[in-house]
Amino acid sequence: MTDYEATSEAGVAFYWRPGCPFCMALERSLNKAGIPLDKRNIWDDPDAAAFVRSVADGNETVPTVAVGQTFMVNPNRKQVVKAMKAEAPHLLP
Repeated sequence: MTDYEATSEAGVAFYWRPGCPFCMALERSLNKAGIPLDKRNIWDDPDAAAFVRSVADGNETVPTVAVGQTFMVNPNRKQVVKAMKAEAPHLLP
């Protein structure tokens, strides 16, 4: 795993694209829970798009979330929090 893919000190790596209603819904839910996000727009960042394809069976499915060694395609808030407890408890509110 590269540094790019890892959870950063800024927050949970949150891969998204403009206009994605699923991204907006998950972002609202995570923000409401106080979870810090390191947002990565797959339309503006070719490396972000390549990472998403690498964990989403070749597709650019978003939202995709990376927490440490855990990668989730279209997760819910509960799944993200569970991964944070295991991989990045220092980021929990």
